Amino acid sequence: MPAKRHSHRTARFRAPLSALALCMPMLFMPAAQAQSLKELYEAARGYDASYLGAQALTKSADYRVAAVEGLALPNAALNAAASTSRVDPPVGGGGDSNSIGVTASGRYPIINRGNDVLIAQARKTLETAKADLASAEQDLMVRVAQAYFDVLASQDTLGTTRANKTAITEQLASAKRNFEVGTATITDAREAQARFDLAAATEIAAENDLRTKRIALDQLVGRDGVAPKPLATPVNLPSVLPPDVQAWVSAADAQHPTIRRALAGVDIAQLETAKARAAEKFTLDAVGSLSGQRASGSTLSGFSGTTRVASIGLQFNLPLYTGGQTQNRIQETLLLEEKARQDLDVARRGIAQGTRVAYFGVQSGQAQVKALEAAEASAKLALEATQLGYRVGVRVNLDVLNAQTQLFQTQRDLAKARYDVLMGGLRLRQASGQLAPNDIDAVNALLAK
Repeated sequence: MPAKRHSHRTARFRAPLSALALCMPMLFMPAAQAQSLKELYEAARGYDASYLGAQALTKSADYRVAAVEGLALPNAALNAAASTSRVDPPVGGGGDSNSIGVTASGRYPIINRGNDVLIAQARKTLETAKADLASAEQDLMVRVAQAYFDVLASQDTLGTTRANKTAITEQLASAKRNFEVGTATITDAREAQARFDLAAATEIAAENDLRTKRIALDQLVGRDGVAPKPLATPVNLPSVLPPDVQAWVSAADAQHPTIRRALAGVDIAQLETAKARAAEKFTLDAVGSLSGQRASGSTLSGFSGTTRVASIGLQFNLPLYTGGQTQNRIQETLLLEEKARQDLDVARRGIAQGTRVAYFGVQSGQAQVKALEAAEASAKLALEATQLGYRVGVRVNLDVLNAQTQLFQTQRDLAKARYDVLMGGLRLRQASGQLAPNDIDAVNALLAK
C-alpha cells in the first residue's frame, strides 16, 4: 500500500512535465537583458566585416565613377622651367645667359568614343557594386537570424533534456522503492538507471552545444553574453504569400541581386566591344596653350627680354594601321559578350531552382509543424495512459520511460521545426531577391515582448 501511494504521488508530479518542458528555455535567459532579433541585426550591421567590406566597396565605386567621368571634362596643366648657361670662351658675342619659362596648356575632348564607353562602363560597375551590397545585406540578415534561432533551439533542447532527466529521476526513485518493498523487479530500477545515465550524458552535450551557439552569435553581432528573446506563445507562424511558386520565381527574375549583377555584366561586356571598336575611330580635341619666357644675359641669339606665345586649335587623330590589334580585340570581346549572356542564363536558372526549392521547403516545414503539434498532443495522452497503466500494474517501468522520452523528443522537434519554418521564410525571400529589413521586423513581432 505505501508503494501504491507513492506511485500515485509520483504520477501527479509527472503530469505537468510537458508544460515544464515548454517553459524550461525561459530559465536560461535573463528577461531584462534579452535582445530582439532586430536589435541584434542592427548591431551586426555595424560590426560584421563582410558586410562592412561590401559597403566600403560600394562607396569606392561612387568615387571611381566620378574619376572616370573626368575624362569628358577639360583638363589643364602648368609647366615651369628655369635654366642658366655659360659659354667659355664667348662665341659671337655670346656668354652667360639665364632664362625662365612658364607654359599653361589645356585640352578639351570634343569627340572621343573610347572615353564615352569607359564612363558608361564605370556606371555599370557601380550597379554591380550595389547589387553585391544588396546580396551582402541579405546574407547578413539570414546569418544573424540563423545564429539567433540556433541559440533558441539549443536552449529548447537543453530545457527538454533537463525536464526529461528530472522525470527519469523520479521514475528511478519510484522503481527503487518499489523494488525495496517487493512490488517491482530489479529490472525496472536498472532500466531507469540506464536512462538516467543516458540523460545525464545528453544534458552535457546539450550544454556544450548551447555554449557553442552562443559564442557564434556573440561573434557575429560583436557583443558578449547575448540572450535572444524566445517566440511568444502561442506560436502563430506566418503563411507563405503569395501562395504560388511561379509568382516567387517571377519576382526573383525581376529583382534578385545576382541577376541584376549578371545583367550589368552583359552590359559591361557589350560596352567592352564598343570600346574595342572605338579604337578604330578618330578623336577630336580642342587644345590651347599660353607660354612666356624671359631671357637675360648675353645670349647667342643676341636677344634678351620677354616673349609670350599663345595658341589654340583642334587636334585630330585617326588610327590608320594597328597591326591587327584592334580587329583581334573586337573578336575577343564578342566572345566575352557571349560568355556574359551564358552567365546570365546560368544565374537565372539557378535562382529559379533555388526559389522553387525554398518555397516547397517552407510548405513542407509548415506541414511538419502541424504534424508535430498533433504528435505532441498524442504523446501527452499516451504518457498519461501509460502512467495510469503503470499504477494499475498493466504497464512496466520501461513503458513509462519510453513514453516520457517520446514526449520530450516531440516537443524538442516541434520547437526546432518552428524555427526552421521562420528561417525557411527568410531564405525564400532571399532566394527570390526580396529579403529586406522589414522582413526582420515581421519575424521580430513574433518574439516575446
